[in-house]
Amino acid sequence: MINLAELRLYYFEPNTELVHIFPVGIGRIGRDTPEMSTKISQKRPQPTWTPPQSIRKEYLAKGIELPPVVPAGPDNPLGEYALRLAYGSGEYLIHGTNKDFGIGLRVSAGCIRMEPKDIEWLFAQVERGTPVTIVDEPIKVSLEPDRSVFLEAHEPLTRSDGTKKDLEVPLELSWWLEASNFSDVKARAAILAQNGVPVEVVAPRKAERL
Repeated sequence: MINLAELRLYYFEPNTELVHIFPVGIGRIGRDTPEMSTKISQKRPQPTWTPPQSIRKEYLAKGIELPPVVPAGPDNPLGEYALRLAYGSGEYLIHGTNKDFGIGLRVSAGCIRMEPKDIEWLFAQVERGTPVTIVDEPIKVSLEPDRSVFLEAHEPLTRSDGTKKDLEVPLELSWWLEASNFSDVKARAAILAQNGVPVEVVAPRKAERL
């Protein structure tokens, strides 16, 4: 799962409770990475890059003429590994990079960019057909075993049309707080801060005496 708002990729290790989390780069404004439910359709070590006409035009406007196909190697922006997604016509990839920047930023043409060491590890874990879900969720909520509640809020992404998601206390959390007679003041403060830091909005419940 990839959460665009967090610029993070989550890999849920099968048959375990382990979750591996990696920073990613995503599509810049105007070339937004879309939300989707899809799967990995192809695994490509040492991939070549066939830049689409739109990308070639962008580079040409900067005085750079791209070849029809960029071979595998140090000059290939896809890095050493690429995972093609089945969404659309297969134009979106999860791939490495040959650059020393861009991870944790909105800089790509829509693909998901990972650090070389991270994509190498992920490439070895997944197979064709592995489900992939891409969401844009600025707010995450966790109900812990001790009944404490944490909320994490990120600044919403600006989309191509200039809009952002409006952030409010999630409806399910509002219902839970109301039913449990808890205030939503801390939750609203965390959402207003939008700093990406988990905040305890409900303290642990004390064990009841028998």
